[in-house]
Amino acid sequence: MARDLWARRSLFGDDHEDLRASVRELLARAVVPYGEEWDSAGIIPRAPWLAAGELGLLGLALEGDYAFRCVVIEECARVGATSYSSGLTVHADIALPYVVDMATPAQRERWVPGLTSGELIGAIAMTEPGTGSDLQGIRTSARRDGDGWVLNGAKTFITNGINSDVVVVVARTDPSPEAGSRAFSLFVVERGMAGFERGRNLDKVGLKAQDTAELFFDEVRLTDEHVLGEVGDGFRQLMVHLPLERIGIAVTACAGARAALSWTIDHVRERTAFGRPIAGFQNTQFAIAEMATALDVAQAYVDQAVLRLDRGELTAVDAAQAKWWATEMHKDVVDRCVQLFGGYGYMVEYPIARAYLDTRVTTIYGGTTEIMKQIVARDVLGVR
Repeated sequence: MARDLWARRSLFGDDHEDLRASVRELLARAVVPYGEEWDSAGIIPRAPWLAAGELGLLGLALEGDYAFRCVVIEECARVGATSYSSGLTVHADIALPYVVDMATPAQRERWVPGLTSGELIGAIAMTEPGTGSDLQGIRTSARRDGDGWVLNGAKTFITNGINSDVVVVVARTDPSPEAGSRAFSLFVVERGMAGFERGRNLDKVGLKAQDTAELFFDEVRLTDEHVLGEVGDGFRQLMVHLPLERIGIAVTACAGARAALSWTIDHVRERTAFGRPIAGFQNTQFAIAEMATALDVAQAYVDQAVLRLDRGELTAVDAAQAKWWATEMHKDVVDRCVQLFGGYGYMVEYPIARAYLDTRVTTIYGGTTEIMKQIVARDVLGVR
């Protein structure tokens, strides 16, 4: 009997499986039928965000059991809803935790209910036109002006950039060279603020329905109520929260590889060449065996990282290892699956082709593979 690639793992209990059934129903009803429409439009409308909020999916990362978020990510991957999943991940695993962890009671009351219901969509703005993984190079600035702040600068490649209502912005608040990591602070910029403009909805290789935009801040006036956490503590907070972002990407990578492999297994069983199923050829069998093993090994590490996250034991190095290994595995698996699909794998009407386009960015965003390796090497070698 063939293995069920989606069989329950020890990470999950009955409550997780109950949620899985609900997520599966939501995706079938409110997401999958509209995939092509959203891809063409380059954006996902508000309704599926509100549907996720009604089901309680947007605040799952705050529950102390990240396996619930894993369920959502896996179910999205299973049906190829990667654009939807990507937007949810940035909102639920990145923007919302920053607000919950760092906000004052008044700020939480102002933003958290809307963020968990889907009435507000969150984003985080770190990357700039001249600054990618090197966060120390951020040039967007906020200067003190009377009893408030004035924000100036530009960000790019911002997930949820068009849809977002609440944007956590990383800005330099101390321009002096000796400030070091204390030079940065976090601010919340809200939709409709004077001087806050959105640029293009960027035309990406993949993740077509997930809006990614340029953001511009021209003399945006902010009050102290828009400072998130302490002034000068922004860089430290980024380092504290980045492991959660990276684990989310690693979970997504394993789920995406599992989906691609499952589609490919179905294909090679059904597709014939030279009078027999492709699955009967040793080359195919070896490729499937290698991919299944690579996936299982990566999944075992990522599942353990999820458990460490829930115990408060996950380190930046753990997350870096999970992120780079899982995403490189994902990229390799999808590429090999396309090869086994042959010409059909090059047709965008097939989910494997869309996965091929969507997958490439995973080794880049959230910190490139090269940056992840630097983090690991510094830990292993004890060098800076």
